[in-house]
Amino acid sequence: MARRDSKNIIRLRVHKRIRSRVAGTPERPRLAVFRSVKHIYAQVIDDTKGHTVVAAGSIEKDTKNGGNVAGAKEIGKLVAERAKDKGIKAVVFDRGGYQYHGRVKALAEAAREAGLEF
Repeated sequence: MARRDSKNIIRLRVHKRIRSRVAGTPERPRLAVFRSVKHIYAQVIDDTKGHTVVAAGSIEKDTKNGGNVAGAKEIGKLVAERAKDKGIKAVVFDRGGYQYHGRVKALAEAAREAGLEF
């Protein structure tokens, strides 16, 4: 088994453990983060309906920085603005099994600065 595969298996196991405790409701949906090698994505999800309310990703045409820390800040701000437009003020943060560090932390802090509460 390759190193990357085993790291991803561990991440998925951690994510499964996080998801057993974290769930989004209509009043307080879940802000889920996915980080790939080149890009970063964020979704605001209502788990009771299984519905993505808002989404943003560095793959969109309007974004400039890609999946680096600056791009993560841009996506955090963008997802927070879109959530506020839909009337969402508070979310629960789902780091997706990744460490709260680097791009994930930058996205979370940018979303907080843009007005989301978590």
